[in-house]
Amino acid sequence: MTAVAARYFDGRSSRLQHVTLSVEAGHAVLRGDAERREPLHALRVSERSRGAARKVTFADGAYLEVDDHEAFARLLHETGHRDSLVVRLQQSWRAVLAAAAATVALLWLGYLYLLPALATGMAAALPAGVERQLGAGVLALMDQRLLVPTTLSPQRQAELTGRFRSLQPPRGGAPGWRLLFRSSRIGPNAFALPSGDIVLTDQMVQLLNNDTAVLAVLAHELGHLHEHHGMRRLIQGSVVTAVSGLVFGDMSALMATAPALLLDMKYSRDAEQDADDYAVAMMLHNGLGVQPLVDVFSRLQQLEQQRGGDMGYLSSHPPSSERLARLRAAAAR
Repeated sequence: MTAVAARYFDGRSSRLQHVTLSVEAGHAVLRGDAERREPLHALRVSERSRGAARKVTFADGAYLEVDDHEAFARLLHETGHRDSLVVRLQQSWRAVLAAAAATVALLWLGYLYLLPALATGMAAALPAGVERQLGAGVLALMDQRLLVPTTLSPQRQAELTGRFRSLQPPRGGAPGWRLLFRSSRIGPNAFALPSGDIVLTDQMVQLLNNDTAVLAVLAHELGHLHEHHGMRRLIQGSVVTAVSGLVFGDMSALMATAPALLLDMKYSRDAEQDADDYAVAMMLHNGLGVQPLVDVFSRLQQLEQQRGGDMGYLSSHPPSSERLARLRAAAAR
């Protein structure tokens, strides 16, 4: 029968006693500085851990420490004891590596599929009052940092608002919206806030110099509102805060961080395609055609290339050759 060197502590003092541990007739037997015999079922054996001594604890608080893992493993094997599956896997570098890879894969799949689905459901469940407060906070922050009052006349603002309001939504009722005008320090821009506010800059109106093209931009932004893209992106960027707020009914933490998050937000490729599809449907539904939308992104892309820098609208609504090709195909039908 295997005997293993061990250190014995009686649980009443710090005195170290050197002993050997063996198993005889279903009992653990200590010999050396201390003599003891205990039934195996009364003992607790610690899990195996690299670099740490194995510990055997007695019912009265006394315990053994064993440094020789291999000898102790043989002794345990002779008694019929086996480490749990989790412990055995922890000792295998292949199993650890596989578990790490599986964890990364699950996190990545969750990010790609579960998180967007969760964000979509939460965005639809949030009270309208929360969206209004978030939008107001973002607008206040942008007014401080990026926007100044519009120079468009009240008559011109009313004209553009009236033309957009006269359009019929392509899919049932349109989301509630309010068109706001600002001048921008970052060039031509338009963006939709969770509150339903659509902000249109003077520079965008001047650049396009075509009311139908402006309507195409506004239809695109209405598509973002229709799909709750702003709230979905915000929730994906602060999912723990958002979930806690929805569960406990306290959205103050989300509202405190939302303005900065939304200010830096870029829409995903799928979100842009959804908004494009909505704008295409709206333009066609009202007999305006798709070409104005093609012209908008072609013009903005050309201007960005000419300036050799970041364009405000394109930074959050990135164009691509695939996107323009899809819009041109829709215009050709």
